[in-house]
Amino acid sequence: MAEPEAQLLRAVGLIEKDTNGDVLWVWCYPSVTAELRTLLLRKCCLTDENKLLHTFVFGQYKRSWFYITTVEVQDSPALKKVTHFSIVLTAKDFNPEKYAAFTRILCRIYLKHGSPVKMMESYIAVLTKGICQSEENGSFLSKDFDARKAYLAGSIKDIVSQFGMETVILYTALMLKKRIVVYHPRIEAIQEFTRTLPALVWHRQDWSILHSYVHLNEDELEALKACTGYIAGFTDSEVSSRSDLYDVYVNLADSEITVSPVVKEAMTMGKLHKEIGQLIVQSAEDPDKSDSQVIKDISLKTKEILATLASLTEVSDGNEKPTLNAEALKQKRFPPATENFLFHLAAAEQMLKI
Repeated sequence: MAEPEAQLLRAVGLIEKDTNGDVLWVWCYPSVTAELRTLLLRKCCLTDENKLLHTFVFGQYKRSWFYITTVEVQDSPALKKVTHFSIVLTAKDFNPEKYAAFTRILCRIYLKHGSPVKMMESYIAVLTKGICQSEENGSFLSKDFDARKAYLAGSIKDIVSQFGMETVILYTALMLKKRIVVYHPRIEAIQEFTRTLPALVWHRQDWSILHSYVHLNEDELEALKACTGYIAGFTDSEVSSRSDLYDVYVNLADSEITVSPVVKEAMTMGKLHKEIGQLIVQSAEDPDKSDSQVIKDISLKTKEILATLASLTEVSDGNEKPTLNAEALKQKRFPPATENFLFHLAAAEQMLKI
């Protein structure tokens, strides 16, 4: 059963840009730390020099998801001195569609009333009942937005049509819990691409590895480096020179994938990778298959690989978790790249004896 909203929603906040061009954190409920406020001011596009309006952005910082909807104020008698504002939600779960729908309703309420009180009423209604309804502003029902739907919202087929056989590099990096950095000047392109990647390793159903909107800011980079494997999205091209941040670098704008020399050995491609790559491409190019069917095909292949790995493990020393029997792996006489991959996969799955 899905968690009630009271356990998922953390806070709601309001940022305004006034007619003088000043951007201010105006209000929040129940509270947002000073550190997070600074971060959210940076994420909302109102402080950007380039004046581009991003209607909706989302990301994660220190295990807290943030969702920001920004609107331009036009003809609102209640907000005469405000040119733009952003509604921010922080939450424990990954669900962009759910929070985009909810922030849109909060925006309509604020445009009409110009007071956070009405927004707070709707926020509390969702917090306690999972629903807020009004004829003029539209209604929102949390249970319409299943987490699984959010996991399947991106398009694996689009990724494969862009990268073809090279998709297997992304698959391998994710299986081995490596650090993937993705660059594109447009945040919307970054978000769409990065949110889809965890589906390549569907057996984990782990979107906590996703950091879809990161700035080259020391606090953010320190928080990112504290994670073992991740997918991090950047709109600043300077990230390409930050080789300390990635094992695999994806230049989405130029459709290029670069593997860092540090992980070349762990990421050596062989016959098995070619098989996986062909399976991914054939499945994704089948016009009769949906994205979720492609994910299922990849997941079945992953299960095969994990079953092979499981057959080479043993339980010893009273440990509940089986560990890899290196001798059994050698005796199988797999091609070197396959043996290498299985060994590193065992390490990623914490199946090596320490």
